[in-house]
This record gives sequence, C-alpha cells and structure tokens, in this order.
Amino acid sequence: SASKRDKGRAANRNTNKVRNKQLQEPASLEDISGRKFNHRSRSATNSNRNSGEETGSDDYERETPSRRRSRNEERDPRRLRTGGQNRLTRSNRRPYKVRHMNNQGKHNSSRLEVRDDSQDRSYDQSNSTPESKIHKKPRAADTGLWGDITLDSSIVTSLKNMGYDHPSDIQEASIPWQLMGRDVVAQAVTGSGKTASFGIPMCNLVDVKSRDVEGLVLVPTRELAQQVQRELSLIGRDRGIGVVAVYGGEPIAKQIRALDKGMSIVVGTPGRVKDLMNRRVLDLGHVRNAVLDEADEMLDIGFADDMEYILRRTPSQRQTALFSATIPSFIRGLIRKYLNEPRWIQLVNDTKGLETVDEVDQIFYDVASQDKSDGIVEVLDDIDEDSQVLIFRKMQVGVDRLARGLASEGFAIKGIHGGMSQTERNRVMTAFRDGRLKMLVATNLAARGLDIPSISHVINYDMPENIEEYVHRIGRTARMGKRGTAISFIGEWDFELHQKIVDKIGEEKMIQRKFSFY
Repeated sequence: SASKRDKGRAANRNTNKVRNKQLQEPASLEDISGRKFNHRSRSATNSNRNSGEETGSDDYERETPSRRRSRNEERDPRRLRTGGQNRLTRSNRRPYKVRHMNNQGKHNSSRLEVRDDSQDRSYDQSNSTPESKIHKKPRAADTGLWGDITLDSSIVTSLKNMGYDHPSDIQEASIPWQLMGRDVVAQAVTGSGKTASFGIPMCNLVDVKSRDVEGLVLVPTRELAQQVQRELSLIGRDRGIGVVAVYGGEPIAKQIRALDKGMSIVVGTPGRVKDLMNRRVLDLGHVRNAVLDEADEMLDIGFADDMEYILRRTPSQRQTALFSATIPSFIRGLIRKYLNEPRWIQLVNDTKGLETVDEVDQIFYDVASQDKSDGIVEVLDDIDEDSQVLIFRKMQVGVDRLARGLASEGFAIKGIHGGMSQTERNRVMTAFRDGRLKMLVATNLAARGLDIPSISHVINYDMPENIEEYVHRIGRTARMGKRGTAISFIGEWDFELHQKIVDKIGEEKMIQRKFSFY
C-alpha cells in the first residue's frame, strides 16, 4: 500500500508540472500590426531572428528602449522623437489592444476605442512653426534709410509710423557709432530723444531668432522702465522683437512668465534685475548691448553696487552705451571701468551739462512757504484748461496734501509717489498719459520716468536739491522741439540754489514775476 501511495504522489507531481507548464505558455496573441507573439524560449527566438522570422514577446521585452522606439516609429509614423511636440498622445493615437486575464488564467484581447483626430487633419512631420513666424536676420535687400542712417527696413517703417521722420541731433550723432559696435557716452539736453538713440540700434542689431536676452537697459525708476519698454516695443514691433520691463512693486511671477517666452530685450531697475539673476531666471551671458540710462540718477540713489554686480556678469566683449542729461564727475569712474574707449558725444554748451532747451520759458516767483498754497491756485487759474500740468513736491505726504487741497478747490488732479501701490500708480499714469487727467502732483520719481510730449507746464512747488535735478524736472516739458513753461516757487530756503541756477544757466533765460497778493 505504501508503494501505491508513493506512485500516486509521483503521478500527481508530474501532472502538476504539466499543468504549470501549460499555464506558463498561454495561447499566442496578435498585436495591432498582426505580428504573433509565440512566447518561445530564448534559443528558439534567437534562431528565428537569424532566419529572418518575427521575434517573440520575451525577446520584445528584452529589447533596448531605443530599438523599441524604432519599432514603434515604423509601426506609426506619427510617433516621432521631436522633444514632445509631435509625440503620440491619448488624443491622437490609434485604437489599440489591451490584454485582460480571465478567471481561467487565460488572456483575452479587447479593443479600447480612442478618438483618432489625426484623420480629421493633415499631419506634417516637419517643424510646425508657420513660415510667417520665422524671423530672418536682415539682408542687404532688407535695409532702408532713415535720414542718412542705414537701418533694417522694418525699423524704418516702425519709426515712420511713430512719427519719427528724421533723426534728432543726438540720434544722428550717436546711432552710427553704435551700429559699428563702438561704446558710446552721450550727453544731451533732456527731451532730445535719448531713448530712441539707444533703442534704434539695439532693436536693429538683436537676433530675433534667438531666445536669449541680447539687449539690457538699466534705468533708475519703475516709471522710466515702463516708458522705455513701451518705446522699444514700438521701434521693434515690425521685426517681432520682444521687450519686457522688470521692476519692483509688481509680482515677480508675472515678469518671470514673460521672460520664459524668450524676450530679446530686458528693461529694468538694477534691484529687480539682480533679484531675477539670483533666482537663476534671468541669464545675461548672451548680452550684446548694454545701456545705462540716466546713470547719474542710478548712482545717486544707491544703485552703484547693483550696477557693477550686473555688468560683471555680462560678456566682456559686449557693447555698452551710457545716456544721460548730465554727467557729473563721480560717474566718470564707472565709465573708465566698464566702457572700452567710448565715443564721447556732448551736444551741450559751456554750461557743462546744465543746458536747458530754448523752448522752455523759465519763470520764478519769490514766495513765502505759507503763501505757496494761494500762489499755486493763482498760477493754475491762469493756465488754459486744456494744458497738461506737472507739479513737483519733495515729500510723499506733501503730494497727498496738495492733491487733496487742489481737488477741494475744484481742480481735477491726482497725486503719484513711491508709497502708492503699483496698480494705483499705473492707473494714474495711464490717465495722465492718455490726456484724461490734466494735472498731476508728483515726487522726483516722476521726473525721471515721464516722457509725455503734451506736458505744457512744469511747476516746482518745492525746489529740487541741486541744479542737475532742476534740469531733469523742467525737461519734462518742451519735448522734441515743442514749447513749454517751467514755473518755480523760490522760498526763503531756496535763494542759494536759485542763485546757482541763474549763474549756470544765465540770467537772460530767467523771468521773474510777482503774485497779486504781494
């Protein structure tokens, strides 16, 4: 009986081995291309491969990823390795088979229906970017003349659309040198067109096909960054040049998203530019043109370290240009350090950078501090209601008080200063720029950021700290050859500064008047 039991156990073991072997070798399947997976041994598979037969699934699973991708591309030409742009996705792939295990341990084939949109549209394996969006570098046949300056024809078209029929003196003197790749230091009167002087050659020289930042403009204030960005965008619009302004007071995430789109030119304040560099969002390793606009103001308000930090991280072979209405002695050290044998362009007279345009009528009133509020009402009553007026005060609290006081007198007026939110500042500036707001009270920040040709009057309710700031303030009027008026209230603490202005600019240019209540 024992021997019978042993024989029975042996028979059961053999039966189980057969069953297990059958379960390990399921019936053959067909995939989407009709090829059979035979699930044969490695040796059989290798022999069949040598004889030119199809390989089994065991060998298919052992294939390298690159060989498997090649097999997939032969099966479906839409499955291309193009960086993810045209890869097979759930929305465009063909219906495919999936295997399900039934209760008996066998595989069934069922079809999962997936929408195939590729049949509804033509498929192009080449680059999908439209030809119209591929910008080409300027050719000799694509150039045109703006005055005597040869530029890309699209730049010439943009300038004519902006109303720039001929270059100004500073533009005619500085642009050719920049087009030649020379460093430039340009000093000219405020309102002579300095922004276009560096914006035109920068937009003309950048490679629009590159996604790298090739142009950098550093400015002292947010308002000036917005103004420069707006003008450079208009100049380079027909070439498809992307320009972004980066500055504090606005969410940095919005500016990062703009940079991710591949901007050619960045205009910004040194603090925000440095912040973006430290976040590894802004790469200045490909900058070809760097511009320091209003460099004296940037140094004066404490941006010297940030400016040097930024310039040291740009290519040493870059072209650098410095533009400002005044160039005091302390800025010459920066020029010697970061500019390479620059071409100096000074369209000034013997007033050493303190020239004011002849189109500005400079009027001053001697007035006590407690009488300034009455004096400003008298001055504004004499100004035509269609004129745009910019009033300067030293302190933010002074801006708010004067704006409220004049509003209570019936004047439509707003204030702007650095203590306001960026959204509110943008709203006020837009209204003033569009002409919907005729009167604006501002701190010195606006003196560097406003470029509105329609400003007819500038009023120094509070006198500036120095002569250079006086020049910048009154330069907000009489833009591009238009006439303007600058009115200054000389208080009991302003006589010394006023005398310096008269000595430097000339007494013949100053007009003295008296208020009716004196």
